[in-house]
Amino acid sequence: MLLIDKGHNTGHPPLVATIGFFDGVHIGHRFLINQVKREAELRNLPAAVITFPIHPRKVLQKDYQPALLCGYDEKITRLKSTGIDYCICLDFTVEISKLSAQEYMKNILKDKLHVNTLVIGYDHRFGYNREDGFEDYKRYGEEIGIDVVKAAELTGHGHVSSSRIRRLLGEGQIRSAASLLSYNYTISGKIVEGFKVGRTIGFPTANIQIWETYKVIPAFGVYAVYVHVDNQQYDGMLYIGRRPTLHNGDNISIEVNLFDFDGDLYNKELTAEFLDFIRPDEKFSDIETLKEHIRRDKDRVKDVIQRYKLLNP
Repeated sequence: MLLIDKGHNTGHPPLVATIGFFDGVHIGHRFLINQVKREAELRNLPAAVITFPIHPRKVLQKDYQPALLCGYDEKITRLKSTGIDYCICLDFTVEISKLSAQEYMKNILKDKLHVNTLVIGYDHRFGYNREDGFEDYKRYGEEIGIDVVKAAELTGHGHVSSSRIRRLLGEGQIRSAASLLSYNYTISGKIVEGFKVGRTIGFPTANIQIWETYKVIPAFGVYAVYVHVDNQQYDGMLYIGRRPTLHNGDNISIEVNLFDFDGDLYNKELTAEFLDFIRPDEKFSDIETLKEHIRRDKDRVKDVIQRYKLLNP
């Protein structure tokens, strides 16, 4: 995949393209991109996606911070995995937001990006206030020499959208989210020094300072995870919550217990890959009860990971 952004020129051939923010690059996005690739093959032209590095709404509302499924670099990596020929990363600006759909198609898609064929998602709208619809795009395309094709909707999974996946993660429905993403959800960060309470109760944990502050944090609770650190993968148990039994106040902790690991993790970079949800966060009557539940959690996490490995060799 060739990435075209503000650091590269646009001296490419005519393209078959689609437009979107593509947060998460989920199965609905992949279904659309496969249609773009088929159209491109029929026309003997390269296939492309046109996307944006920053959420358009954030450009228009500076204080808006969308909760995202992936950042820019991760999105580009996942788009590359679709087998698309070009990824055009277009800076969304206030000026672009004021263009009508007709102006956008002529000035940006046709004149600047050399789009020959535009594949429109079945429910996608663009242009100022999203006032126009597919029939309008089709007519504008005929006027300027862009063939506009309406993509089919993915069926059999309900309505697939990034917002639905965000909601599933917020409810702890990790496996359902993964089935719609087509991969396991991840969060990354740096290991920082914590309160070291885990060591005193027999379950030393690494406290994760998330640097991807824009990403969706799954529901409070305990999870089975793979932990990726120093190019190695470990089984692990991850906790997200306010540690109510330990009277942690309103501070949210994200900490992970790595299995079969012996070493110093402080200041290392780590990625947690969510495999399944074990139980919600809970306040226990005392430390001993908490320790007993953590022991049960660990046994259950090991069982879950073992089953996962059998199903995903």
